[in-house]
Amino acid sequence: MKQTLQLRMGQQLTMTPQLQQAIKLLQLSSLDLQQEIQQVLDSNMMLETADDDTAPAPETGDLAEPPARKEEAEFTELPNLDLERAIPQELPVDSSWDEVYDNLSGYAAAGGGASSPDNEDFAQQKAPTETLQDHLHWQMELTPFSDQDYAIATAIIDSINEDGYLTVGLEEIHQGLESQLPGLELDEIRAVLHRVQNFEPVGVAALDLADCLCIQLRQLPEQTPWRREALALAGKHLDLLAKKDLNRLKKTLDFTDEALTAILALIRTLEPKPGRLIASRESEYITPDVYVFRQNNEWVVTLNPEIAPKLRINSLYSNLIRRADNSADNTTMKNHLQEARWFIKSLQSRNKTLLRVARSIVERQKEFLEHGETAMKPLVLRDIAEEVEMHESTISRVTTQKYIHTPNGIYEFKYFFSSHVQTEAGGECSATAIKAFLKEMVEREDSSRPLSDLTISALLRERGIHVARRTIAKYREALNIPSSNDRKKVF
Repeated sequence: MKQTLQLRMGQQLTMTPQLQQAIKLLQLSSLDLQQEIQQVLDSNMMLETADDDTAPAPETGDLAEPPARKEEAEFTELPNLDLERAIPQELPVDSSWDEVYDNLSGYAAAGGGASSPDNEDFAQQKAPTETLQDHLHWQMELTPFSDQDYAIATAIIDSINEDGYLTVGLEEIHQGLESQLPGLELDEIRAVLHRVQNFEPVGVAALDLADCLCIQLRQLPEQTPWRREALALAGKHLDLLAKKDLNRLKKTLDFTDEALTAILALIRTLEPKPGRLIASRESEYITPDVYVFRQNNEWVVTLNPEIAPKLRINSLYSNLIRRADNSADNTTMKNHLQEARWFIKSLQSRNKTLLRVARSIVERQKEFLEHGETAMKPLVLRDIAEEVEMHESTISRVTTQKYIHTPNGIYEFKYFFSSHVQTEAGGECSATAIKAFLKEMVEREDSSRPLSDLTISALLRERGIHVARRTIAKYREALNIPSSNDRKKVF
């Protein structure tokens, strides 16, 4: 076979580093964007934050000292603070830094230093949250236990979940402690369990729901009305109560209607998940990317200026670049300058794209902003992509993990996109609006005669919205609404 050389011409799409950076920034959430900006600020000398209280850097190439910040000037001009005497040039060997600067706490408390409460990180000011295990361990330390019982109580508490229930059986706890405590009996574990069940919150360390209710009932005063009958119902016939088989329940326990009503009222006062009374979750805050508000009968869309700091080119370093010099230092500075310009341009492109998409969504969902979820219109990514002349994949990146603040609340961009259902009038109704109608019907229904999925489908048909029964069931499950049998109130 003879070897030959051939020339071929062709075209192919390639993604430049600038385009890759723009796409990366576009799909970042506000929190990830702040971290990305901070990393770039730490690695690129040409970038700096454009703070309002920072004077601009000199335009000349002299290596002059940058002007002092306003806070620094105020610090040095304090007449009542003798810094030379407060801060010695040399520290004694046996002294610490905190001992020397304790005298400056008054100045910091006055708001002049970096340790001012206004300047402290809010995350450091929050008190640590107490978990259920922490609360139980604290009570265990206050309870007189032998060394063996202490080890058993520790194993029991560590096996309790957030709801306050024991996640493992006593046999498993016995097997886990058998190697550490030779000769341990199962009755000893059961005895320690009963002591732990007397801890707060009432009902903790229960084996199941029936055990949890019985623990709470036993700790009520003996003279509590219907306490004994409620114990009998919760301990042996809770399954009949779950099935709402009241006739069989009254026949088995020989209760009248009035007695059963009083017993069930007592049981309703109990806590089925005692752990949630103690276990506290840290609040998770969402920072919106876009704000929407009404002004002069028009909906205005603006970007949140707090999600990212303003960046600019450091003029002091940029003026040091000598164009004709090809030294390594000058080349590095040129590369940093070009990367800084690309990064700022990518940020501007991200903000511009985000604002265009947000305005397009608001323009199509004005009725939702004015009337709520029932007025939500059907919307897909293709509709926005065609309007802003972008690809659907770009719109998908923009609307992922981005949030918009409206008068009705904070929503993710994805919330405004939903499928549609045809109406009798030839229009369309969004799935979000149908879910809102469904939730509204369930809230207004008669609890003794709840609406079935077929009935809800018929009621929507009367409004001109044709939705199948199975679709209603799917929407109902998505909203965590039980079936009509489970929603029926029989007592």
